[in-house]
Amino acid sequence: MRALVARRLDGPEAIELVETDVAEPAAGQVRIKVAAAAVNPVDLAVTSGALVEFGLTAAREQFGLGWDVAGHVDAAGAGVELQLGTPVVGVADLLAQTLKTHAEYVVLDEGTVTRAPEGVELVRAATYGLNGLTALQAVKAAQGESVLITGAAGGVGGYAVELAKHLGKTVIASAAATDEQLVRRLGADHFVERTADLAAAVRRIAPAGVDGVVDAAVAGIGAQEAVRNGGRHVHLQGGPRPPHLRGVTVEQLFVHVNRDELAELTRLVEAKAISTRVADTYELSDAQLAYKRLAEGGVRGRLVLVP
Repeated sequence: MRALVARRLDGPEAIELVETDVAEPAAGQVRIKVAAAAVNPVDLAVTSGALVEFGLTAAREQFGLGWDVAGHVDAAGAGVELQLGTPVVGVADLLAQTLKTHAEYVVLDEGTVTRAPEGVELVRAATYGLNGLTALQAVKAAQGESVLITGAAGGVGGYAVELAKHLGKTVIASAAATDEQLVRRLGADHFVERTADLAAAVRRIAPAGVDGVVDAAVAGIGAQEAVRNGGRHVHLQGGPRPPHLRGVTVEQLFVHVNRDELAELTRLVEAKAISTRVADTYELSDAQLAYKRLAEGGVRGRLVLVP
């Protein structure tokens, strides 16, 4: 089969399309014939070497690429409940894998896979797993009744807006001025332009500060200053986190795949409570173009590889 890997970590040019054997699933695992796999910023972090630099994974000769996947169960190991041919979505959250979802086939633990949403084409179904899980876990960690979401037009930030509204929170969203219409359509109650003095702008809306912030844009202390004393700051980056000032709890969140939460997201997609956003599709052989486009910034929605 064909698969994308990174062997020299120097950016999108590090991507290699290789031929390799199709792996067999062990007990508790499924093999998925990939129909679509989104490209995420974490994939860029792998190719740049940032995850090794931050100490999130050990250096190795080869890194597999790709976290999100949508496709069909092609083979199953002992003890697996999913039937062959079942359309599924999954997330490969183990950094140490030498082969991941940017491939024609991928083997995942059954606990990281759930059925795909009914009535949603698989290209779209490949876009919500990683970002949706990150957003859901971040919004829950933020707690309280009001939340500031930075980077609200991005992959994680957009889902955080939709999920926070679904959970009944008051949402103040920060993004570029050109994204205001999008962010409000996603459900934001209030919009703050990201070029503004963030804390001052938020406190004009919530004078005592918000209960929590989901800092998808990694605004750091500028975002924390918008949080009330004793509130919560959810930091979404592998690098150093902001200090705990004014009793604010800072949680550095690293997403983990939880099948129950992944299934919850699937139900929300089916109910149209959260969206699936596809910016463009690329053939697997053109993956380097997709990686370069994502690295340039400004992509709204996900770039999706189709083997």
